[in-house]
Amino acid sequence: MSPGLSEKEKALYQMHAEICKVFTNPKRLEIIDLLREGEKSVGEISASTGLGQSNVSQHLTVLREKGVVYPRREGNSIFYSIANPKIFDACRLMREVLLERFDEEKLLATAAKRRMEA
Repeated sequence: MSPGLSEKEKALYQMHAEICKVFTNPKRLEIIDLLREGEKSVGEISASTGLGQSNVSQHLTVLREKGVVYPRREGNSIFYSIANPKIFDACRLMREVLLERFDEEKLLATAAKRRMEA
């Protein structure tokens, strides 16, 4: 980190890096996307993703520890919701960037194939 950064800026970069680690797992991204529909139980998430409940619980623990999801207990069940709706915005923006990149790569591949055929 640059020596000219304040302690707050350094801490913010560290927090940013840590939260980004959460988004490196495709199943956690899928869980976040499911929560876009609203609060879900572990069982509902398990049924939607095809993951076992213990695996879902492990992913939710990571998401909860980083402040991405918020748990709510009702009787014996725990329901999860997104902690901050801006997380959906961040995921949507990254997805748009990736789709644009995908489309560009597809165009380049098509152009290269045409050149080889000519």
